[in-house]
Amino acid sequence: MIAVYSTALTLPFRGLTSRDGVLLRGPAGWGEFSPFWEYDDATCVPWLRAAVEAATQAFPDPLRDRVAVNVTVPAVDAATARGIVARSGCGTAKVKVAQAGQSLADDLDRVAAVRDALGPAGHLRVDANAAWSLDDAKRALPALDRAARGLQYAEQPVAAVADLARLRRAVGVPLAADESIRRAADPYEVKRLDAADVVVLKVQPLGGVRACLRLAHDIGIPVVVSSALESSVGIAAGVALAAALPGIGLASGLATVQLFATPVTSEPLLPTDGYLPIVRVTPDRIPPADPALTARWHERLGRVARLAGIDLAAVLQ
Repeated sequence: MIAVYSTALTLPFRGLTSRDGVLLRGPAGWGEFSPFWEYDDATCVPWLRAAVEAATQAFPDPLRDRVAVNVTVPAVDAATARGIVARSGCGTAKVKVAQAGQSLADDLDRVAAVRDALGPAGHLRVDANAAWSLDDAKRALPALDRAARGLQYAEQPVAAVADLARLRRAVGVPLAADESIRRAADPYEVKRLDAADVVVLKVQPLGGVRACLRLAHDIGIPVVVSSALESSVGIAAGVALAAALPGIGLASGLATVQLFATPVTSEPLLPTDGYLPIVRVTPDRIPPADPALTARWHERLGRVARLAGIDLAAVLQ
């Protein structure tokens, strides 16, 4: 079975005000294929492999019965950021910074508000999505670290791995690699250049739970599992990865379902006291896409499946 969903977002995120994708049902359950529209077909191949894996194979055996998560704070004003964190119940927050059209002063206000909402014991991260130059990052990170009263880490402050390595040696803030892993021709360059303290793994962009487990084992750097802004179906695969990783000690970035105005299930994967359960999700109230968007997704799915050599009719129910 193939179903296309579309929903508004409760807050703008990554420049988006809505989210859509494809849910696939196979013999093991449901998987999600939801690459962003700016990605070309070749970039989408691992996203489809991840969806097919989830639909046709059981998730690996978990090593824990729940997964700690951070609350994600979009590039909103300080008062809104404070409210998001206060309502979340999470002890870790990841704050988006370096948003186009905003200033470092906006980022500092948002980070300070989040620290107030978390309290002194909470962990605070920032994510720049590779938006800074090396010089900008050198200026911004110490200021954000002070506003946060200590950052747990800064995620992908610069784009190039070589610059990430230079920045790591220039500032006292731990760094995490995201795009340098999931969008890199060689994700192991981060390890070779000793460029990060943490690696961020996302199930869809990296080709599935098992591919992520192999990468985590081989790269040997502490891991955070994060969302690609999926529905509860895709988030369930991320939770399965986090649950199967040995020695994971950092909260996962998987609490993003609350950004969906209309969840795909009557039991959405929302955190309770900062944790998500390990479950398979059945989408029982999929918000439908309009006919034009549905046709666009079916065309894209067919193209990517042909490119990947996947016979969808043979593996899906």
